Amino acid sequence: MFGLGLPEILLILVIALLIFGAARLPEIGRALGKALSEFKRGTQEFTEEKEKKDDKKTG
Repeated sequence: MFGLGLPEILLILVIALLIFGAARLPEIGRALGKALSEFKRGTQEFTEEKEKKDDKKTG
């Protein structure tokens, strides 16, 4: 996934811990998870809409 291995992921987590502190990491993780979920949902809806339009044009 994105060419990141375990050492790179651990380094990113350590840097995030140093920048944000241990208390804020769960909050940031939740916000990031929600944002990613909304992004996936939006792209899925866009794809479905595009497919429906393509079907109407050809059918």
